[in-house]
Amino acid sequence: MIGCIIQARMGSTRLPGKVMLKIDKKHPTIYYVLEQIRQSKYLDDVVVATTNLKEDDIIAEFAKNYGINIFRGSSTDVLDRFYQCAKKFSFSKIVRITCDNPLIDPITVDDIIKIFMSNDYDYVSNTIKRTFPYGTETEIFSFDALEKAWKYSNDPYEREHVTPYFYNKNNKFKITNFSSHTDLSKFRWTIDEKNDLELVKLLVLKIKKRPILTKYILDLLDAEPELIKINLENT
Repeated sequence: MIGCIIQARMGSTRLPGKVMLKIDKKHPTIYYVLEQIRQSKYLDDVVVATTNLKEDDIIAEFAKNYGINIFRGSSTDVLDRFYQCAKKFSFSKIVRITCDNPLIDPITVDDIIKIFMSNDYDYVSNTIKRTFPYGTETEIFSFDALEKAWKYSNDPYEREHVTPYFYNKNNKFKITNFSSHTDLSKFRWTIDEKNDLELVKLLVLKIKKRPILTKYILDLLDAEPELIKINLENT
């Protein structure tokens, strides 16, 4: 079973509560993450994985009202949170998405899943060598690989960020990077700062098609290049 685990928490240091900040008049960041990812053709299930902290009750409540599964675990050992979540829901393959990427592209997600499924890889990502825009980060790995990382990693950074064990110990895993045909790494529509949020709000307002694909965003930025300047300093 291919499961997507969406990592979410309220306690961001740079932009606190960004998961629940409104992108439009009605909907917060997490809504757009879920709406985008549900367009994937290959995911069997999606789970929002948040922490046991009371401040994250709002995330659990939103996921429940949206009608999606929720898992709650460690706020510091995110690797353990992912492992326990994947184990609970019997995921043999895990797609990792973070909740600061409301314009995650389901086509990119599916392209990465297809590469993973058609080869004998332990880990596939578009982040090992960055050629995709910030805000489209996608990773997929096997449960067996996740279990090895969970069992053997003692590094606090690896425990917090879930997947570094795979590429730090790449002699132990079969991994590959999915690259864009064109280097798009100068573009940014993740949400880390207030001006990132400002740009994403405008992209959502100006692009009427759903889901919002990378090619639609690039077309808009080509037509209105001044938009790129909104959060250029964050890249």
